[in-house]
Amino acid sequence: MYLQQSLSPTRETRNLTFDFQGEKKNQGEKKTMEMEVDTEKKQQDVVKEKDLFKAAEEGDMSTFEAHSSETLSKALSLRNEDARSLLHVAASSGHSQVVKMLLSCDASVGVVNCADEEGWAPLHSAASIGSVEIVETLLSKGADVNLKNNGGRTALHYAASKGWVKIAEMLISHDAKINIKDKVGCTPLHRAASTGKSELCEFLIEEGAEVDAVDRAGQTPLMNAVICYNKEVALLLIRHGADVDVEDKEGYTVLGRATHEFRPILIDAAKAMLE
Repeated sequence: MYLQQSLSPTRETRNLTFDFQGEKKNQGEKKTMEMEVDTEKKQQDVVKEKDLFKAAEEGDMSTFEAHSSETLSKALSLRNEDARSLLHVAASSGHSQVVKMLLSCDASVGVVNCADEEGWAPLHSAASIGSVEIVETLLSKGADVNLKNNGGRTALHYAASKGWVKIAEMLISHDAKINIKDKVGCTPLHRAASTGKSELCEFLIEEGAEVDAVDRAGQTPLMNAVICYNKEVALLLIRHGADVDVEDKEGYTVLGRATHEFRPILIDAAKAMLE
């Protein structure tokens, strides 16, 4: 009788069991609520990140003005799906005021020279789109003027290929290497010759660009100009003493790379240099 009583649950033990189960249930509900709050917070953070990147792309200053400098400083470490920062996006979109605002929050070397998944820094982007103001701002904050992307190209390569003389001047005044080569051995002059930017070619030559620099295919800027049928640039290079007899790695000379119509023009230009 006594044994049965001792084994049967008393009111006290029943209460303890109920309390334990109730506490366990409360803890489970609390944990679920915490997880829901955490998930909601993460979703809000993602939305905020998307809002910031959209604002950087569109130049929406009001979005950035709504945040403190401390918040924006932390936001500069954010990356989108292309590993680009807010500074990258603002620079490549040409929004100088956003660039200046972001840099006023943090202009450390890691921020100014941060590279995306293709190795592009904000300076590459600004030079490529031709934004003098953004290039000037980035250089004033210590942007590495000779930083190479994954293709081995610097900001000067992009300014040259687009024909941005003013930007090329700024980069060179900040010690950009004028004869620096990319992964295929092309100098900025190669790039300018390929795209037919005669004014930029003239400027680079005046600044000391090697007229007969050779890329990995053995081709010179003159060959590039001839292959791309950039007549004005080709004649300019010949006037500056470019070698018309040099052979590339396939055994072609400048004349060998020229079309039938272009060849007589090049021959006449070369003869004129000998007179």
